[in-house]
Amino acid sequence: MSTIQVATDRVVARAPGKVNLTLAVGDLAADGFHPIATTYMALDLYEDVEATAASGLSLRYAEGSVDATGLDIGETNLAIRAARLLADATGHPANAALRITKRVPIAGGMGGGSADAAATLVACDQLWGTRLTREDLCALAAKLGSDVPFALLGGVAVGTGHGDELTSALTEGRFEWVLRFSEDGMSTPETYRALDRHRAQFAADLGPTAEPEVPEHVLHCLRSGDVMGLAGLLVNDLQAPALRLRPDLAEVLEYGETHGALAGVVSGSGPTLAFLCADTDAADVFAKRMAAEGHDVLRASGPAAGALAA
Repeated sequence: MSTIQVATDRVVARAPGKVNLTLAVGDLAADGFHPIATTYMALDLYEDVEATAASGLSLRYAEGSVDATGLDIGETNLAIRAARLLADATGHPANAALRITKRVPIAGGMGGGSADAAATLVACDQLWGTRLTREDLCALAAKLGSDVPFALLGGVAVGTGHGDELTSALTEGRFEWVLRFSEDGMSTPETYRALDRHRAQFAADLGPTAEPEVPEHVLHCLRSGDVMGLAGLLVNDLQAPALRLRPDLAEVLEYGETHGALAGVVSGSGPTLAFLCADTDAADVFAKRMAAEGHDVLRASGPAAGALAA
């Protein structure tokens, strides 16, 4: 981790995007949520949040590698909600001008908005001198969404419950990814509804839904740095409904898995596809091949550190 250096009137924090190596989804519960068990990996694809002392709370987006045109900058924005939540919890006035540089695709299943919220909590905590512990920040993060606590934690972790009950996982080495983006985002609620419809339609064949869990083999491959083993274990219960909503993604997955990637998986609720490659050289070659075919791709590695101020 880098040393935290805090200016009196300006703090910059960054938080990572993520990929779900595994995602098991339970049936819709009485609270309106699906219980899940997932394996998160943070990637070195960061959102930067600059918080500057100001009168009142405001947000704007910097020109970054991701076009943020049209994104809401008002009270429903997750970063604004994070700042207000921290202010309410600590009694500090919500005074900050936020400036976000986005590098994680919007509505891409990679937790970009959650990373914004996590970085905002860290930046405003430093700016305001509220000095909350990381545990306190994680408790606030859990109120903002299931992926926000992981963006704070980083690394690799198993998430259960709504995804916000985290247990860090040991890893060895680096894992090399090629991310393929789509111009059109996907609605997470709609993907979950598609899963529910599929399970209801084929209930007689599918039988009862298993309690969601992360396979021990996945954790073993992460501990030993077994890239080949991990490639055979990538799984996402939301992948089938995502592919039904977007059949074009299935063609790209098949192409990737036959042209250089060890395996591909829909990240979260989609539409981003994450391809795991054998090593750095293989990932670089595969990324160039995909780009030559007209795909919008980025290279990324993991695990990466969680949210921190720079």
